[in-house]
Amino acid sequence: MDTAQGRSRGQGQGQTAPGALTAFARFVLCGGGVGLASSFAVAALASWVPWVLANALVTVVSTLLATELHARFTFGAGGRATWRQHAQSAGSAAAAYAVTCMAMLVLQHLVAEPGAVVEQVVYLSASALAGVARFAVLRLVVFARTRSRSAPPVHPVPAAVARTRSAGSAALCRAA
Repeated sequence: MDTAQGRSRGQGQGQTAPGALTAFARFVLCGGGVGLASSFAVAALASWVPWVLANALVTVVSTLLATELHARFTFGAGGRATWRQHAQSAGSAAAAYAVTCMAMLVLQHLVAEPGAVVEQVVYLSASALAGVARFAVLRLVVFARTRSRSAPPVHPVPAAVARTRSAGSAALCRAA
């Protein structure tokens, strides 16, 4: 709902997108808050259902929630996220998940028995790199506001150039 109070804070149709640093701070706040809540939710839910199922359910719900927060707050879209934005956000979350999994697999391959500290450093480093990449994808692709919704303009080819091109093509076809 677009209220006068919302408009005065820059939310709504005519607002400008926040700067990169502001958006990144909001991204960390929203994503970190949802991530922290998710860790508690997985632990609680895992007492009733298998951990893998709990993690999958919480991941889906937390990705939906984070995408809504990013649409409304982080990137200043001023409204609810579209299904397209949810799908793209889920894709970027899946890619980030794959990056962290690959980092841990590489660690297990390189170090026979890594300690808990080394595992945390590798996981958190991969997660941070994936998070920065995910921020860039969300900001530049998913919630970008400068893209035109219409097709790019068509520039007509002058008739003389078109005739020359088609005549040259016909000559090449006969020569072959």
